[in-house]
Amino acid sequence: MKTYFAAYFFTLVAFLVIDFIWLSTMASRLYRPAIGDLLAENFRLAPAVVFYLIYAGGLTFLAVRPALLSGEWTTALLYGAIVGFMAYATYDLTNQATLKNWPTTLTIADLLWGTFVSAAAAIIGYLVTVRLLGPLENSAGIS
Repeated sequence: MKTYFAAYFFTLVAFLVIDFIWLSTMASRLYRPAIGDLLAENFRLAPAVVFYLIYAGGLTFLAVRPALLSGEWTTALLYGAIVGFMAYATYDLTNQATLKNWPTTLTIADLLWGTFVSAAAAIIGYLVTVRLLGPLENSAGIS
C-alpha cells in the first residue's frame, strides 16, 4: 500500500509541475485568444485542487499501478497516454459539441497536451516510485 501512496504522490507532483509550466506559458497565447470570453475573471483554486487530486488518482490507478505490477515503464507510457487522450477528449469534444465558439485547433492542441502530460506524469510517477522504493515483489499475475 505504501508503494501506491508514493506512486500517487509522485504522479500528482509530476502532473502539477508539468501542467503548471504549460498553463503559465500557454494560457495567454492559446486559451485566452481562443476562448477568452468563456474564461473566469479570476482563477478558482478549489475546483482545480479537486481536479488534480482526482485525476492523479485515476492516472495512478489506471496507468502507474499496471506499470508497477508489470515492471515495465512502457506500460505507464501507453496507459498514461490513453487515459490522457480519453480524458481530454471528453472535455474538449463535449465543449466543441455544446459551445458556440470552441475552436477545433484548441481541441487538437489540448488532446495532444493531455496525451503528453498524462503519459509523462505516469512515467515519472512510476520511475520515481521504483527508484525510491524498488519494484513490487511477487507482482506477476496480480491485477
